[in-house]
Amino acid sequence: MNRAHTKKVTLLVLIFNLTVVNLSTKIHNITLKNPVMTASGTFGYGEEFADFIDLSRLGGIIVKGTTGERRQGNPYPRMAETPSGMLNAVGLQNVGVETFCREVYPRIKDIDTKIFVNVSGSSIEEYCHVAEMIDELDNIPGIELNISCPNVKKGGMGFGTNPDMAAQVVRAVRQVYHKTLIVKLTPNVTSVVDIAKAVEQAGADSVSLINTLLGMAIDVERQRPYLSTITGGLSGPCVKPVAVRMVWQVAHAVQIPVVGLGGISTAADALEFLMAGAKAIEVGTANFLDPTVTVKIVEGLEDYCQRHHIDDINDIIGII
Repeated sequence: MNRAHTKKVTLLVLIFNLTVVNLSTKIHNITLKNPVMTASGTFGYGEEFADFIDLSRLGGIIVKGTTGERRQGNPYPRMAETPSGMLNAVGLQNVGVETFCREVYPRIKDIDTKIFVNVSGSSIEEYCHVAEMIDELDNIPGIELNISCPNVKKGGMGFGTNPDMAAQVVRAVRQVYHKTLIVKLTPNVTSVVDIAKAVEQAGADSVSLINTLLGMAIDVERQRPYLSTITGGLSGPCVKPVAVRMVWQVAHAVQIPVVGLGGISTAADALEFLMAGAKAIEVGTANFLDPTVTVKIVEGLEDYCQRHHIDDINDIIGII
């Protein structure tokens, strides 16, 4: 057998030994081509990252928080670096739902992945107004209801820290929104399981967690807080152990799918959340450091499954 023939045989053996991996997963009635999505507020409207990655390779994109009216957000400074993380107090800066529907949606509706809109508000009426308008958009199969933002003065986290209030806003939105409803939960509570159960009973199709942890940092030389709002939301690798623990707890307490996020920057991080019970994950702060990180995580998941001879990513979801 000559050398060229030997190389050909070796190559064929390698090809046939590769595991054909199914990375697809489901959130309610939506099939994602893989579990990797982007976290709202860290990926714009998706189009901003088109020069860096092929957006069609992602499982889904969750666009930035959208409110009833345009918001300028909080005064600067509103971001600060911390050890292994970041504090932000952006304050839901966005163009408002009418401008989104009229100008942004036509630009992103044909991206070959699942597009979700993060819906925020200061009142139940505002949540319902935004959800009702998004419900009319054919190429948006679901929303992520943000009842957990710590960076706004009214609404936001206030709805998400009390089971009764959380259920009330979800129940109201469920009356006007007819597609997949994901509810984003705050970690700033005594029992995240109680909140998850409340929104499940109120009609949520899925929950995502965690949103940012409430934090604070002080500039000791200037003797003042780094953020204009004094406190802000802590994200990044430092929150991951808390997030994994909460995802594991909620996944064992509810029957609806769980989406995990909080400090994910590698495929190994994503795998922790999947093994803890998340059906999909969201990548947030890491997008600021590496705009290609999401695709690297997709490739890393496929590589992991091939190395471990796993045919279907769903075989490892919730194994812990």
